[in-house]
Amino acid sequence: MTESIQLKIENKVATITLNRPEVFNSINREMAFLFQDTLDACEKNDEVRAIVITGSGKAFGAGQDLKEVTDPDLNPGFKKILDEHYNPIITRIRNIKKPIVAAVNGVAAGAAANIALSCDIVVAHEKASFIQAFSLIGLVPDSGGTFFLPRLIGFQKASALAMLGDKISAEDADKMGMIYKAIPAEQFEEEVSKLALKLASMPTKALGFIKELFNKSVTNSLQEQLALESKFQIEAAQSDDYAEGVAAFMEKRKPEFKGR
Repeated sequence: MTESIQLKIENKVATITLNRPEVFNSINREMAFLFQDTLDACEKNDEVRAIVITGSGKAFGAGQDLKEVTDPDLNPGFKKILDEHYNPIITRIRNIKKPIVAAVNGVAAGAAANIALSCDIVVAHEKASFIQAFSLIGLVPDSGGTFFLPRLIGFQKASALAMLGDKISAEDADKMGMIYKAIPAEQFEEEVSKLALKLASMPTKALGFIKELFNKSVTNSLQEQLALESKFQIEAAQSDDYAEGVAAFMEKRKPEFKGR
């Protein structure tokens, strides 16, 4: 039986692939737990310095597997689905101190769209699309959708997309600041690889600090954020990577960062 989550580690980049292409990578209970375990493994593996999340087949992900929630023998209930499936996935993505790229290869709907938007950098195939599909079946956005979306594109656009369930093309998502950029079809895999390899070669200790600073900026006052910047800057300045970065700059050579 093919695993619903596939993991490949190469050149210090871990690629996590949502792998139920026959149902557009919709997520069921087994897949959700395997996703969490895979994220944990990537966090603990010192060889992994950057993570890519993508989908197999035509879709990035269709969100929750509706067959599971409509089957009385399988349905775990929405409380378990959120408390045990999606909320832990989003929490892991935001708390792992390694850069995480969402490589959206096709449609990203519902929870899958919001899993993508929770990542540090989101790139999308030019034919990919995003849809907050919840309202179309009488639900509300979950998996951090009401948190990330208004912060990315503003209250008005986020409210409209959540309520209307409009499908947004990769190009439009790029223009409105929902994602980092849309990538032409023929360049997608190469550009994703270049981006991930670049992140993996960078001073990932500092990237982890940047990620935590952005997380805290949501609730911190300006003074609290300035204090936290100071704290992390002092720590970053004591790292091996900082010493290497300065030495490489002075010696006019390419730095070799170790993430320490």
